[in-house]
Amino acid sequence: MKRIPKFLFTILLLIFSHTVFSQSKTINEQRYIFFLHNKFVEENDLNTPHPEYGKAEYNEILNSFRKDNFIVLSEIRSKNTNAAKYAQKVVKEIKKLLKKGIAPNKITVIGTSKGGYIAQYVSTYLSNPDVNFVFIGCFRDVDIQEIPDINFCGNILTIYEKSDIYGVSAIKRKETSKCKIDHFKEIELNTNLKHGFLYKALDEWIVPSKKWANGNL
Repeated sequence: MKRIPKFLFTILLLIFSHTVFSQSKTINEQRYIFFLHNKFVEENDLNTPHPEYGKAEYNEILNSFRKDNFIVLSEIRSKNTNAAKYAQKVVKEIKKLLKKGIAPNKITVIGTSKGGYIAQYVSTYLSNPDVNFVFIGCFRDVDIQEIPDINFCGNILTIYEKSDIYGVSAIKRKETSKCKIDHFKEIELNTNLKHGFLYKALDEWIVPSKKWANGNL
């Protein structure tokens, strides 16, 4: 067997090292989004329009995140899914990523309406201050008394619509949460679409969600 010339061996070694480095860099920089949809998608076919809010643009929302090179993890849940139990399932998936070496700040959980409540439970159960969360149209003042077991933890962005009675400022939940929250931000929208704003793949909430997921806290 002929020996590989020293200069050729050096070139091959450099190429191999560059390839491995590039791949590892890509893996380390990859960002993940867990998207949790609203209750209407859970109970109806995607082609069935809501009588007031119209079609739920579930696939359009996922595609928007994917176009920005996020790895998107999402599924249509079964009817009457228990929010707390489903959150435990998501927590297990996140922990799998963490065990693979994915940095917690590269993982973002985004939830709309019921999906936002599931995301709040994920935040509670995971209890990791470095994971990112976006809660959309999913907090009412009565939640403090009616859902006392939720405890925000992580980098928290909440987005709510001024005309939506099902979503208001969640600052009260932040104040009652025991976990340290290094980054907390709220955005109030004025689309006048009521709760229907989160049915649509609107830049008004998707763009700030992407920024949060990209680490612009």
